[in-house]
Amino acid sequence: MRIVFFGTPDFAVPSLAAIVAAGHEVAAVYSQPPAPRGRGQSLKPSPVQAFAEAAGLVVRTPASMRDPAEIEAFGALGLDAAVVVAFGQILPAEVLNAPRLGCFNLHGSLLPRWRGAAPIQRAIMAGDRVTGVQVMRMSEGLDEGAILLSETVRIDALETAGSLYDRLAPIGAALWPPALAGIERGDLTETPQAADGVTYAKKIRPTEARIKWSRPAVEVDRRIRGLSPFPGAWFAASSDKGPVRVKALLSRLEPGQGAPGQALDDGLLIACGDGAVRILRVQREGRGAQDAEVFLRGFALPAGSVLA
Repeated sequence: MRIVFFGTPDFAVPSLAAIVAAGHEVAAVYSQPPAPRGRGQSLKPSPVQAFAEAAGLVVRTPASMRDPAEIEAFGALGLDAAVVVAFGQILPAEVLNAPRLGCFNLHGSLLPRWRGAAPIQRAIMAGDRVTGVQVMRMSEGLDEGAILLSETVRIDALETAGSLYDRLAPIGAALWPPALAGIERGDLTETPQAADGVTYAKKIRPTEARIKWSRPAVEVDRRIRGLSPFPGAWFAASSDKGPVRVKALLSRLEPGQGAPGQALDDGLLIACGDGAVRILRVQREGRGAQDAEVFLRGFALPAGSVLA
């Protein structure tokens, strides 16, 4: 088929690679405009743009797909279908209706649970035991379209948003060749989403990243893992140069009781409002990620220390 691919982050790259390998004609790849990255904050293309250009594909990076000129150019491509994987913009009705067979999206949850922007993070933060990826037909409503193909995935006890993200990307990519073949033949069953069980995965707010040690340990642990590696749940620790912000990137539940935020041993077992969490991996502001034992060699937090 003649298709267009919409995608921006590294999560979307395996999907584009699978579609190219399946032999479809990719008329163009749409991605978010180059953005400042790295220490120098120089403009760099998105992972999808970089992959597409290396593959010799036409790339477009519009600031907005609502621009009338962009809508007209898209409509002139004569498409059979469009594929969307974490593009980062809401597509207007004119774009959704332009391809002959429609627009299709890869979503990182089992709909109708976790419609919206942050399904992977919200699933971990809520303590879900399973999640998945689904190919769905796009509609004007937020992630409300019919489901074409699904794959269910268990969420491990030490799962972070980053590790789950990395697992789901190739699993989702593998759905595209059979999905597009079925769409082309017209024999793929489209299942409407259930009316019950709808939840929304709101975009992560910066205010959610500060760890509240007064909350139950199970909630603190889920927040740490759900926000790792980005934006990263953080706490403040005292040093001889004043408070230092430290991101907690991995944790697990362990027995323990004490004043919220108090270190219960010399190995970052921290008391919460109910129970305790062991912090396993951290990142100091302006430095790379480290296992907790490495971090503690240069930044002692002995039993009795209090984190804010």
